[in-house]
Amino acid sequence: MLQILVTAIAGLIGLVFGSFLNVCASRWPAGENIIRPRSHCRHCGHTLAWWENVPVLSWLALRGRCHHCRAWIGWRYPVVELAVGVAWGVSAWQAMNEYLSPQATAPTIFDATAFCVLKMILSWLLICIAVVDVEHLWLPDWLTLGGAALGLPLTLARFSVEWFWVSFPLHWSLEGNSWGNRRTHLFDTVVAWALGIVAFPFLIFLIRWVYSNLRGREGIGLGDIKLMILLAIWLGWSRTLLAYFLGIVLGAVIALVVVMRPSLRNRTEHWAFTKLPLGAFLCIGGIVSALWGSQIIAAYLEVCGFGF
Repeated sequence: MLQILVTAIAGLIGLVFGSFLNVCASRWPAGENIIRPRSHCRHCGHTLAWWENVPVLSWLALRGRCHHCRAWIGWRYPVVELAVGVAWGVSAWQAMNEYLSPQATAPTIFDATAFCVLKMILSWLLICIAVVDVEHLWLPDWLTLGGAALGLPLTLARFSVEWFWVSFPLHWSLEGNSWGNRRTHLFDTVVAWALGIVAFPFLIFLIRWVYSNLRGREGIGLGDIKLMILLAIWLGWSRTLLAYFLGIVLGAVIALVVVMRPSLRNRTEHWAFTKLPLGAFLCIGGIVSALWGSQIIAAYLEVCGFGF
């Protein structure tokens, strides 16, 4: 019951932050202030009353239209609010699984709390980047590099505290040399994390270079490289690899759907110049990897015969 209550509260708070994300995603590209003026209709300027600004419910009550001018609001608003709410609810649910575990210790509780907070921040950031990329085909540096700059000290702080736990176990565990094994594992994790920050952007840059030389035009923007830096810092190498794979697969599926459209099949040369928001697909892959990456990777290793 407690787990359900905490999850519901986190989801509701996520809905509120999703509503704020919509404001940011609408105003940042236009260079507007995200605080003032108050929330208003983008068509007629009508200032929204409190009951017109309740996440998801107001959109449903108004049937997706402005109460004043009846202009279409758009599906983006409730979808984004629900996406953030679900991501935050799932993060809280997963953290509560660790809290309520009979094997819970101070280090595992800290790790679960840290991961929960990091996943909430990252999911909000990636959803915002995805929305901007879908609507404007733009990955602004202040979101990608700014997000990377935010994730670096947070991740280093988490590693530092975990290193303290395994270096000075105090009375948290009496399991022989398990702390030495955990210290070795943590060291390997940090090294792999640092290498991933360098390797993944280089991989995207290499793909971009090869494509540009073969086709004579750019296929992947520099913004995608900066996004990979962000993902590598927040997720680590294994989850970033999963995010990249999921993003590419999703992008390929969407590209096939676009190519199969009758209007494009009739214009055989036009489809090759259709632009797709690769950054948005990578963001979706990053969110899935952040929330369920460990389970997906473990299942994959189990299927391949590497499970323990």
